[in-house]
Amino acid sequence: MNKGTVKFFNESKGFGFIKDENSSKEYFVHSSGLIDQIREDDEVTFELQEGKKGLNAVNVKLA
Repeated sequence: MNKGTVKFFNESKGFGFIKDENSSKEYFVHSSGLIDQIREDDEVTFELQEGKKGLNAVNVKLA
């Protein structure tokens, strides 16, 4: 389980980015990968899954 912070999330479009706290890498997140509702600056835990354009954050929950 990875930990990070929601850097950006557009609720109307259903996507955003999460910054990993360990690697400082940013991962794409889509609303289909959410367990909890998220907003910018929320602390979250997530898993990574290979997507069409690289790794995506899935099973995103509030920490």
